[in-house]
Amino acid sequence: MLTDKPARKGVQTRERLLEAALVEFKRAGMAAADTGAIASAAGVAHGTFFFHFPTKEHVLLELEKREEDRMAAELTRSFGKPHTVRDTLAECFRVLEKLERRLGNRLFKDFLALHFSTSRPPAEESQNHPVIVAVVSELGRARDRGEIPADVDVMHNGVSFLVGLYALLITMPGARQIRRPVIDEYLTTYMYGLRAT
Repeated sequence: MLTDKPARKGVQTRERLLEAALVEFKRAGMAAADTGAIASAAGVAHGTFFFHFPTKEHVLLELEKREEDRMAAELTRSFGKPHTVRDTLAECFRVLEKLERRLGNRLFKDFLALHFSTSRPPAEESQNHPVIVAVVSELGRARDRGEIPADVDVMHNGVSFLVGLYALLITMPGARQIRRPVIDEYLTTYMYGLRAT
């Protein structure tokens, strides 16, 4: 627990900057977002932004950590109910649709593109990704139940499924009537790859 006033103030400033950055990212996208406007909206000097977030991408990394924790918890709750392997994969898409509604289409695509960024700070590359852990763990349980053959590498399949899903959602229009048939076909194709029953 933070007990000293300067530390509490720093946390509060960081939160204000994060909230202001998310508003600006939703409006303009990360690349075009104005750090001066973010600092102004947060009521701090421009340089304060860079004290808390060395780059705009660091804001997305903070958002990623928070949202991945939320999504992983949601997936884990869903996986606690009776379901099939296909339901496991489909739930990943449903959780991402909810994220898109929270973030808006522009910020959602920036969020997903972060997973493919070549400029992602190196210290963050090995960061634990709770969504991956939740999906791979659930595929492992399905394998243990005999729903996926024992020789299937659930780590490789879980990661490649999510990476492919993220890539599809970045490149596809957001309209549900366009997206849904493509996602359904993607799920069917992945089920063949898992050779799930």
